[in-house]
Amino acid sequence: MRVHLGTDHAGFEFKEALREHLAQVGHEVVDHGAKAFDAQDDYPAFCIAAARAAVDERAAGQDALAVVIGGSGNGEQIAANKVPGARAALAWNTETAKLAREHNDAQIVAVGARQHPQDEAFAIVDAFLAAAFSDDERHVRRLRIIADYEATGEV
Repeated sequence: MRVHLGTDHAGFEFKEALREHLAQVGHEVVDHGAKAFDAQDDYPAFCIAAARAAVDERAAGQDALAVVIGGSGNGEQIAANKVPGARAALAWNTETAKLAREHNDAQIVAVGARQHPQDEAFAIVDAFLAAAFSDDERHVRRLRIIADYEATGEV
């Protein structure tokens, strides 16, 4: 699977370790930045780029997901969700990571690097990447409602 990463300074150290971890378990990793630690950088561009790549590649049939990382993951999730068609979920444990894929068909997971020890954060990302959308009718219906709202502004 291709995994797109985006972070700012708050998640930079974790992103570097995660990139290595993901490559070791066989994923193709695409790093959208930050490419160097800069305490004054801004996360939106990095997270939007990772989210856009995952959304576009999945729409084209590619097996791809994204991980956006920050101190809390909140701003990163918000930025990723500005990409049309994106479904980014903030995961704080392995169960919420799995449910993001299984129930919400999320293409992007947000992780707060300052909220978890590294091994726990790896487990959250691994759980997200390993899970699949359930295709249950109720989840499909709910995602259709969201997509229709995005397209029309009507619920």
